[in-house]
Amino acid sequence: MIRSELIQCLTEQYPDLTHKDATRVVDVIFGEITAALSCGGRVEIRGFGSFFTVVHDARTGRNPRTGASVEIAEKRAIRFKTGKGLRDRLNPGGDDDGQA
Repeated sequence: MIRSELIQCLTEQYPDLTHKDATRVVDVIFGEITAALSCGGRVEIRGFGSFFTVVHDARTGRNPRTGASVEIAEKRAIRFKTGKGLRDRLNPGGDDDGQA
């Protein structure tokens, strides 16, 4: 699903909501998630999952073409962990609690 499809679903499920208002709702939600993650925070949506950032330390890499050493700066990456509700919907009928 892409952003425009999400907006379309909102306008179909809530007829009183205009396309412009639905777009604004989606923009606010994504904006708040982005702002929280950019500050190093965590975003948890119960039953869906959580977004969080991890830090990849600076390191020395190699240029594959020349073999020269290259300094790679520290980077932050986003991770997503599914919530129990989403896992249950993706794997129906699984009473398995993840224990082997």
